[in-house]
Amino acid sequence: MTDETATEPTAPALTYPFTAPEPGAWIEVAPGVRWIRLPLPFKLDHINVWAIDDGDGWVLVDTGMNTDESLSGWIPLLTEGPMARPLKGVYVTHMHPDHVGLAGWFTRRANVPLSMTRLEYLSCRSAVADTGREAPADGINFYRRAGWSPLAIDAYRSRFGGFGKMIHAMPDSFRRIRDGDEFVLGGNTWRVVAGWGHSPEHACFYCPALKLLISGDQVLPRISSNVSVHASEPEADPMSEWYASLAKVKAEVPDDVLVLPAHNDAFHGLHARLEALGRGQDKAFERLRRTLKTGPKRVIDVFGALFARPIDATDAPLLGMATGESTACLNYLIGRGEATRSLDEHGVAWYRAS
Repeated sequence: MTDETATEPTAPALTYPFTAPEPGAWIEVAPGVRWIRLPLPFKLDHINVWAIDDGDGWVLVDTGMNTDESLSGWIPLLTEGPMARPLKGVYVTHMHPDHVGLAGWFTRRANVPLSMTRLEYLSCRSAVADTGREAPADGINFYRRAGWSPLAIDAYRSRFGGFGKMIHAMPDSFRRIRDGDEFVLGGNTWRVVAGWGHSPEHACFYCPALKLLISGDQVLPRISSNVSVHASEPEADPMSEWYASLAKVKAEVPDDVLVLPAHNDAFHGLHARLEALGRGQDKAFERLRRTLKTGPKRVIDVFGALFARPIDATDAPLLGMATGESTACLNYLIGRGEATRSLDEHGVAWYRAS
């Protein structure tokens, strides 16, 4: 698993017209658009990336993580066939290591630009800069407020700064893309459709002529993207941004597209999936409200209301994601006047229904 948490089953309206490619292979999902799958060292064990023909070469959308396994998947693809032609550019949907991890490797190897939204690029550079640093006091206090045990906080201290280890040295410059920007690849126009909540300024790429949406982590067919508050901005409300982004994508992208997600399989049924994601989050909030009405709760006490799977306190990455998303849900309720928060003498936050 990287940064996604399980939610409701696939909506019946979704259909899957393709079988995923094996590592080291590709399949064409539309004229000049190829689906590549790369391994990840997590329970969520793969990421999908996309190669798009552009004249005498091609461009890459997302890259995979900076691991030996990812590079082993890429090498045979780059030595023969359509991707042995010149790489002309790299586009990245967002800052997470499975998406941007090899961007520096590709851009330096081919001497081509990296195109990202500004917040994603700068946020990634900031997170990479933590490599080798000690865990900050603000981070320790954030997880102490959530109710973490001393052992869990020690694990956070030991793991802090690991983000940059999954990312090849980032390019020192980038080309900024913005919501609504359009660019032409292979004679077809693609438009940037930005979303928020899962990451600072996530870019999807929509091609009306080919009826394709490269959705990154903004729309996934079988899981929902993690929406978290982080220690660097403890009062953030990414859940409001997430809800707004679901509505924005539905309004701007027709239902007849083939959705090319970062995880799971390419599918038809965009609007049904967007509606299902919203309903799933609504139901989670209903359970959370009921839980808060039974008495004061810490962040770690509401995991059972929000997640379909148990959260193992010894699984540090999973515990971190669950804490971030639970805090996002609680901040959302506080912002709507439905909950309050107070600190006890130990610095632990307790949440109550208003």
